[in-house]
Amino acid sequence: MAKALPWSVDQPIEPFEPIAAEQLPEGNWLYQIKWDGVRMLLYADGDRCELFNRHGNHRTALYPELLDWRSYCSASSSILLDGEIIALGADGKPSFHEVMRRDGIRRTDRVKQAAREVPITYMVFDLLYCDGEWWNNKPLAERTRKLEELLHTSRLVQLVPSYPDGVALLQVTKAQSLEGIVAKQADSTYSFGGKDGRWLKIKHWGDVIATIGGYTTNAGIVNALVAGVFDDKGGFHFIGKVGTGRLKRSEWAALADVFAPIRRSTSPFIAYHRDMAGANWVEPLLTMRVQYAEWRWQEGRQLRQPMIEALLGTTPAPPFFTTT
Repeated sequence: MAKALPWSVDQPIEPFEPIAAEQLPEGNWLYQIKWDGVRMLLYADGDRCELFNRHGNHRTALYPELLDWRSYCSASSSILLDGEIIALGADGKPSFHEVMRRDGIRRTDRVKQAAREVPITYMVFDLLYCDGEWWNNKPLAERTRKLEELLHTSRLVQLVPSYPDGVALLQVTKAQSLEGIVAKQADSTYSFGGKDGRWLKIKHWGDVIATIGGYTTNAGIVNALVAGVFDDKGGFHFIGKVGTGRLKRSEWAALADVFAPIRRSTSPFIAYHRDMAGANWVEPLLTMRVQYAEWRWQEGRQLRQPMIEALLGTTPAPPFFTTT
């Protein structure tokens, strides 16, 4: 008989997290693709199945296709899985925007239609509990082998593969414009609520020369820049608001004086976006280099996780895309 479950859905487990790294580690490591989705813990006990995100927020009602856990897992009584829910964009690659169309739903009457419009896949990468036994203190390689026995993979549920060659995987994920990879010590255990160097994330970043079309302030100090790019017909398109990066506090403080001579009363952008709310407008003359995690500009999306790398002055930015 399985032991009573040692967790409570009223106090969901806080997952283990990787830390950011610039280079691949050396030693006995396993490498996995970093899937761009929503982190999700799946708790199952008999006929009951519950889903919680990394922040402990209940998500069970949003993903009804995962609730029949016995259809994809051969555990006899209970299971606790860790993984990432992803959804594909028009290009066939994981899209954070698409998965948020599912995870951002707050009215349950919209779930059924969203499930038809945005199919998801649960990418499982860890086993924490199974049939009355904790697995989090066993080596990662052993947990992975057990998952291979338990999971019946399909379009709905996949086991995240582990690879021994991090260099090759990093090159492949960059060539395919994926988010990056996660490096995990092969003998590492899983610490609830932990975050340390046993797991490392190495991300691919893009960059773009953007033009500043406006800014927002807090207590009179510039705190974010409204970024855009030009098309070949001179249209100026909003791509995001950027409030983080490598600018020093003194540089942020000096920007109000920089913008004063080029302020204007109307927006220079061809269309309004809600993220522009409260902006002061400037002539689109000054440029900056912006780093970002994802940008699906073909779909009209904004930069994800943008960060300012440097202000570039008045160097004209070339058209980013052509119009038809």
